[in-house]
Amino acid sequence: MSLLPVFDLDGTLIDSDAALVAPFVAAGVPRTSITFGHVLSEECERLGISLDDYLDAYDEDAAQPFAGVDDLVAAISQSGRWAVCSNKHPRSGRAELARLGWEPQVALFSDAFGGAKHLGPVLDALGVTPAEIVFVGDTAHDRECARALAVPFGLAGWNPRAVSADGDSVLDQPLDVLALMARSGNRR
Repeated sequence: MSLLPVFDLDGTLIDSDAALVAPFVAAGVPRTSITFGHVLSEECERLGISLDDYLDAYDEDAAQPFAGVDDLVAAISQSGRWAVCSNKHPRSGRAELARLGWEPQVALFSDAFGGAKHLGPVLDALGVTPAEIVFVGDTAHDRECARALAVPFGLAGWNPRAVSADGDSVLDQPLDVLALMARSGNRR
């Protein structure tokens, strides 16, 4: 049995660091003050910029898929269902998915979680249990989301910013997700 993949978006499927940072820098925030993996509204508040100003300055065309992600998305789209679970604001997240032509069965963003993302609402929307998915992400928060439900976690090792921890399945390239899905499914 192959498990259903659920992905973080920023830093996992798309190389969005520069796009995410640019609106903060344009507003005068020092680059060294900006961190990743947070709910955007909380990060805007922490850095002293309004969410609307940030969203108006965010270039929804700037972030591009990491090398190999288009091939992965094509493979999983043909063979089954997949989902996105992201702290990203829904306005920019949905715009980026549409621009890229990606159509996950479920795509949930910051407005769906009442705070930081977690996998529960995604599982509910998909109608599956934790035993039926793998979660792929690039941050410690992504890892925590997976561990909270004992879901196999794949670290997007193709993102040079991703840092592994004990228990991670470090994926060197996007198509490695397919092997993780099969391997983890056989262990269940």
